[in-house]
Amino acid sequence: MSGHSKWHSIRHKKGATDAKRGKIFSKLIKELMVAARIGGGDPAANPRLRTAIAAAKAENMPKDNIERAIKRGTGELEGVNYEEFIYEGYAPGGVAVLVEILTDNRNRAAADVRYIFSKRGGSLGEAGCVAWMFDKRGLIVFEQDQVSEDEILEVALEAGAEDVVTTEDQFEVHTDLAAFESVKQAFDDRNLNYTMAEITMVPQNTVKIDNESQASQVLNLMEAIEDSDDVQKVYANFDIPAEILERIS
Repeated sequence: MSGHSKWHSIRHKKGATDAKRGKIFSKLIKELMVAARIGGGDPAANPRLRTAIAAAKAENMPKDNIERAIKRGTGELEGVNYEEFIYEGYAPGGVAVLVEILTDNRNRAAADVRYIFSKRGGSLGEAGCVAWMFDKRGLIVFEQDQVSEDEILEVALEAGAEDVVTTEDQFEVHTDLAAFESVKQAFDDRNLNYTMAEITMVPQNTVKIDNESQASQVLNLMEAIEDSDDVQKVYANFDIPAEILERIS
């Protein structure tokens, strides 16, 4: 299986320095509410909610905020009803893009995403045009300078992970959906600190972008999409070499 798109690692590294805490919290609160609405407010019986709570805690969201979001989702507190859907399209260079939406206004979200794609060199496609290029998987990412490869491999394989992929500066642990939480717990039990642990869409293959101008276009489009208030997550299958990333960062 190929590695996840570079956007995931770029996004998480930028997240440490971007002054966008409020927007991050807003997206996390939406996910907590929807997870609680669909599967109930008990995280022990709701895997999606457990993952959402873990993501919120990783961003240092206060416990009270998490609990209020869950109660809004279950109806114990008044809250907005968010609708989920997906847009599919292409970035420059033929890069496949999946956009997950959580919104209380479908028309606004549709107009915003369409405008972003058209303004930044992308194009929206029909439903199903790129979704087949991605697989839903658990993904746990470690920085190479923080952990031992041997230990990551040992824990991952013992816990039932599918694969461990080495990139330029990270180790990616891939799992199927059923094994994600047990693998994550195994790393927690060994106090191995990961930079990301989430259910994600992993591309089956990646498109290498080795043209600096095109790489900038792709990243600008991705950033603009993710900055939209109605966008929850965005996935793409590009691979930009590290030396080009350094020049355009």
